[in-house]
Amino acid sequence: MLPTNNDKPTPENVFSFENTEIAFKQTTNVALKRAYWLFRLININLLVKLGPPITNFALKIHLPIKGLIRTTIFKHFCGGETIAQCDATIKNLYEGKVGTILDYSVEGEDEEAVFDETRDEIIRTIKRAKGDKAIPLTVFKVTGVGRFELLEKLDAGITLTDTEQLEWKKVQSRVHDICKTAFDLDIPVMIDAEESWIQKTIDTLAIDMMRAFNKIKPIVYNTYQLYRHDKLESIKHDCAVAIPEGFYLGAKLVRGAYMEKERQRAIEMGYTSPIQATKQATDDDYNKALEFCIENIKHIAFIAGTHNEDSCKLLANLLDKYDIIHNHPHVYFSQLLGMSDNLSFNLAHADYNVAKYVPYGPVEAVLPYLFRRAQENTAIAGQMSRELGLIVKEIKRRRF
Repeated sequence: MLPTNNDKPTPENVFSFENTEIAFKQTTNVALKRAYWLFRLININLLVKLGPPITNFALKIHLPIKGLIRTTIFKHFCGGETIAQCDATIKNLYEGKVGTILDYSVEGEDEEAVFDETRDEIIRTIKRAKGDKAIPLTVFKVTGVGRFELLEKLDAGITLTDTEQLEWKKVQSRVHDICKTAFDLDIPVMIDAEESWIQKTIDTLAIDMMRAFNKIKPIVYNTYQLYRHDKLESIKHDCAVAIPEGFYLGAKLVRGAYMEKERQRAIEMGYTSPIQATKQATDDDYNKALEFCIENIKHIAFIAGTHNEDSCKLLANLLDKYDIIHNHPHVYFSQLLGMSDNLSFNLAHADYNVAKYVPYGPVEAVLPYLFRRAQENTAIAGQMSRELGLIVKEIKRRRF
C-alpha cells in the first residue's frame, strides 16, 4: 500500500517559489554578492558564447587564470576538486534539507587507464554516500568509463573487431562494478543520458542493470531526455518491460542538454532531428512523463531533474492529487548546485525530497560540463534573468 499524505497543505502553508528568505537561507552575504555579479555576467549572451573558447585558449597557453576561475564560476557551481573538498557544500545543503548528488564531472577522455580510474572514483562517491543521509543519490556517465566512438559503432550496428569486443566487455564490466557496488551498499545510482547516436546502447545497458539490481528496490536509474520526441514512449515501453519481469523502473526525467549539437548533426547528416519541434512540445511531454510516473508509482521510482517552476508545481500537485506523501521514497526533485535555489530549498522546506547535482573534479576538467550546461540547455540559459531577479530581491530584503 502506498504511503499517503495525511497532512495536505492548507492555504496558509502552501509553499511559494518566491520566498527568497528560505531560498537563500544557506547563502552568506558574501556568497550572495558573488552570485549577483556572476549572474549579471552570465546574463550577457555574448559572454556566454565567447567565454568557453576564450577560457579554453587561456588555459591551453597556460595563462594564470585558474585561480580566478576557482574563486568565481567554479566556486559557485562546483563543490570542489575532490570528494573531501565537497564536504562543506554537502553540509550546507543538508542544513537546508537538500541532499547532494556527487557528480564526478571529468569527461572527454579515451584511455583505458583513465576509464578504470573514473570507475574507481564513481565507486568512491557511492562509498562516501553510504550511511550519510545527506547524499541520497549518486550518478555517472557511460562515456566516463568507455570510449565514445565504441558506443557510436554499437549504436550504428557496425560489427566490432575482436579488440573492440574485448574493449566493450571492459566497459560492461565497469558499469556492472559501479551498479553492483550501489546495490551492495543500498545507494541509488543514476546513469546520465548522452547524445542520441550513442543513447540506444546506454539504454540497453541501463535496462540490463535494472534487471540485475532493481528486483528488491530501485537502485539503478536511466535518464530520459524529454526534448526528444520519442522518449515519452520510451518510458512507457520500459515500464511495460519492467512490470512483467518484476523489477522497478528507475527513471530520471530531464528536458535535455545537447539540443544544438543534435540539431546540427541532423542537418549535416541529412536525417530527421530527434529533438521536439517546439519548446511547448518538450514541456508537454515532460509533464505527461511526470503524470505517467505518478500513476505508476508502485513500479517506477523517478527523479524530476528540472529548473522549470511549472513542472515542479505540477509534480507537487500530482502528489497531493493522488494522496501520496511529499517525501515518498520513489519521488525526488533535482536541480544543479548554484541554480534555482528558490525551487530546491522551498520544496525541501515543504518536506519534498530534493537533491542537488554537485559537480566536482579538477578545474580545467569540469569546465566543459559547466559550459555545456550554460550554452546548450536552453531551459537553464533562460533562467539567468530569473536567477538574477531573485538574488536582487533577497539583497533588498537583507538591506546590505
